Amino acid sequence: MTRTFSRRNSTERRTRPPARSEPAAAPAVDQDSLVEQYSSMAHAFEPRAVGALLRLLDVILGGLGLALTAPLWLVIALALRLSSLRGPVLYRGPRVGRGGHLFLMLKFRTLAPDAEQRLGPYLGPELTLLTASEVTRLGRLLRASKLDELPQLYNVVRGDMSLVGPRPIRPAFFAELCTEIPQYWQRLVVRPGVTGLAQLRLTREMTWAEKLAHDLEYIADQSVRLYLSVIFTTARLMVLRPTDQAVLHRLP
Repeated sequence: MTRTFSRRNSTERRTRPPARSEPAAAPAVDQDSLVEQYSSMAHAFEPRAVGALLRLLDVILGGLGLALTAPLWLVIALALRLSSLRGPVLYRGPRVGRGGHLFLMLKFRTLAPDAEQRLGPYLGPELTLLTASEVTRLGRLLRASKLDELPQLYNVVRGDMSLVGPRPIRPAFFAELCTEIPQYWQRLVVRPGVTGLAQLRLTREMTWAEKLAHDLEYIADQSVRLYLSVIFTTARLMVLRPTDQAVLHRLP
């Protein structure tokens, strides 16, 4: 079957989001508008049988993960409540999903109360830098161990996300990225993922275009083997935390 996407494209040019010395308020985003724009701008993508198989794996592995980690959820929730009486235990943030549909992505709260309002206008390296000052002591531990991502297993079972795919983007900046990198719309042909090639190979400080190249590679080369390889490599990194960056490039 002919693949729609190539492994590398013009998006690999080093395009960075414009600097924001004085951040503007995040624009409101209309879901219907995103869905319509995606439908009109996205390139044709013929669904493949492997998509249904990967969805089945999402349900099986995501459901198994939920069952096995349920006791850990209770421990983390209790620790978060004891560490701070303010704010909810779970963070619910709007993200752009497949086809432009918005959904609420879940995470255990790792930031100080009301941090989202203060960080809302930022993106990229600025966001990375400012977020560090908002992370709580317990939040640093959860982030370092990636345990703050556990609630996304619920998003996976619901069908909002996949275990593997492009990371979901906040809607306030999705249209901006599509203006700077028109091919960005092509990420929406699949569900966003808890982990993915771009997350394994790159850092948040790299350009959005470089991250997109790896996302499109996964979309073009979707297979059970690649899906499982990304999951196992992610698990290995979480457990072993290797300092040898070469391990990140041993994926098929």
